[in-house]
Amino acid sequence: EHHLQRAISAQQVFREKKESMVIPVPEAESNVNYYNRLYKGEFKQPKQFIHIQPFNLDNEQPDYDMDSEDETLLNRLNRKMEIKPLQFEIMIDRLEKASSNQLVTLQEAKLLLNEDDYLIKAVYDYWVRKRKNCRGPSLIPQIKQEKRDGSTNNDPYVAFRRRTEKMQTRKNRKNDEASYEKMLKLRREFSRAITILEMIKRREKTKRELLHLTLEVVEKRYHLGDYGGEILNEVKINRSDKELYATPATLHNGNHHKVQECKTKHPHHL
Repeated sequence: EHHLQRAISAQQVFREKKESMVIPVPEAESNVNYYNRLYKGEFKQPKQFIHIQPFNLDNEQPDYDMDSEDETLLNRLNRKMEIKPLQFEIMIDRLEKASSNQLVTLQEAKLLLNEDDYLIKAVYDYWVRKRKNCRGPSLIPQIKQEKRDGSTNNDPYVAFRRRTEKMQTRKNRKNDEASYEKMLKLRREFSRAITILEMIKRREKTKRELLHLTLEVVEKRYHLGDYGGEILNEVKINRSDKELYATPATLHNGNHHKVQECKTKHPHHL
C-alpha cells in the first residue's frame, strides 16, 4: 500500500498526468536450483495412510486389545524374553493397519516392526493364524458402514446410513385458528373501508351535480325574467303533492347501503 501512497503523493507534487504514473510492482523471479533442492522428486506412495500423532506428551495408544488367547502366547514368550502387553498390542496393531484385504509378508513385517527376529516371527505366525480363523475382516473391531453400491441396505449392523429423503430445511407457516380469525377480521375492515370510500365518491358526485343543476336553474330564471321568483314558486307548488322516495345506492363492490324512506314536502304545506 505504501507504493500506492508514494505514487499519489508524487502525482500531487509534480502534477503529472494519470497516464504517465506507474505503480512500482516487484517482478516475479524463479529459482530452479532452489526448487529442485527442496523438491527432489523421490516421493513414493506409502501402503497406508499417514497417521497424525496426537498433540500431547503421551504416546499413541493402539486400537487392538489383548484377549485371553493373546495372554497365553505372551506368557509363553516371556519364558525366553521379556515382552510387555502394550508392546504386543502395538505389534499386532501395526500389522493390522498395514494390511487390508491382502496380508503383509514376513519381510514387510520385519521392516515395519523394529524388534528381534525371533519375536517378530513368533508374533507374525500367531497373527496370521488368528487372522485366518477370524470371521471378520479385521481383528480390530470397526464400525460397519454403508457401501455405495447399496448391498448393505438390509444389514441391521450398518451404522451411519445415508439419508434417503431430503431433509426439509424450511418450516411451513403455521395455519392455526387464531391466524385465520385475524385474516377474516382484516378482510372485513378492508371491505368496510372500500364501502366508505365508494359512499364518499357518490356523495361528492352528487354535490357536483347539485351545483350544476343550481347554476342551470339560475340561468333559466334569468332567461325567463323570473326575478321575483313567481315561476319558481309555481313549479314548487306543482311538485309538492308528489312523494319522493330515495332509492338505495348500489356500490361497485356489490354492497348495498340502506337509506331510510323519506317523504319531502314543500314548506308551504307545513
